[in-house]
Amino acid sequence: MLIETTAISGVLIVTPKRFGDQRGWFSEVWNENTFIGAGVNLPPFVQDNHSYSAPRHTLRGLHYQSPPRAQDKLVRCSRGAILDVAVDVRKGSATYGQYVAVELSAENGAQLLVPKGFLHGFLTLSADCEVQYKCTDTYAPDCDGAVLWNSVGIDWGTDTPILSAKDACAPAFADFDSPFQFEG
Repeated sequence: MLIETTAISGVLIVTPKRFGDQRGWFSEVWNENTFIGAGVNLPPFVQDNHSYSAPRHTLRGLHYQSPPRAQDKLVRCSRGAILDVAVDVRKGSATYGQYVAVELSAENGAQLLVPKGFLHGFLTLSADCEVQYKCTDTYAPDCDGAVLWNSVGIDWGTDTPILSAKDACAPAFADFDSPFQFEG
């Protein structure tokens, strides 16, 4: 498993090895010992999510789950391709408001580790996308929140994504009072 750092500390690109033969391939997408060996210590993953988006340019995000139920997420695209984005919203962080954007696809097998204290969202780059992600806490509706997708300065590659009602009326980043603190 290749674990790469990004421009923002804590956000990692994780690319599992694929072992193939005439039948196809096999890949180990999560191994706790591999992460611990690389110095990445996470709470246990307790929930797996799987989403399907039919049309191209479906945008889901920018979402967060606030403390005390904040979540680390390990995200992968198992069908199609997405632009996956993590935005640092930890007050006091030198990279507050900055983001990492990575193309994840069924073809490249890459995953993005989105730590607590980050907004998360993705845009489908193809039709019929499936995205799966592991979370370190279960869904808590009372801690669920969102920030408007186009208020952070992210180049999504489209000005007219398909949004949920919740995402379309989320508050702008300038009006967002982050519940996260940087713990340097």
